[in-house]
Amino acid sequence: MPAYVIGEVKILKPDELGAYGRMVAEAVARYGGRYLARGAEPFVFEGGPAHNVLLIEFPDGETARKWYASPEYQAAKKLREGKTNLRLCVIEP
Repeated sequence: MPAYVIGEVKILKPDELGAYGRMVAEAVARYGGRYLARGAEPFVFEGGPAHNVLLIEFPDGETARKWYASPEYQAAKKLREGKTNLRLCVIEP
């Protein structure tokens, strides 16, 4: 059953994220994931302001967790530090 990685991101330094974006996209593809939304601006029905949203579909939750823990993603993550505020989670409906 598919699993979905959902992220809410506030980009602090957009000019410094090019390499990060390329590395993450490669890692997502390597683990069988695909972007359903990337940098989307949500319409908020309730609650405070929202940041940009990303949604990635993986074949299953185990694969999504392997992607997150992978050396490829962890290397990319280091490039992102200090350049965004990110909340990232996985759901398995």
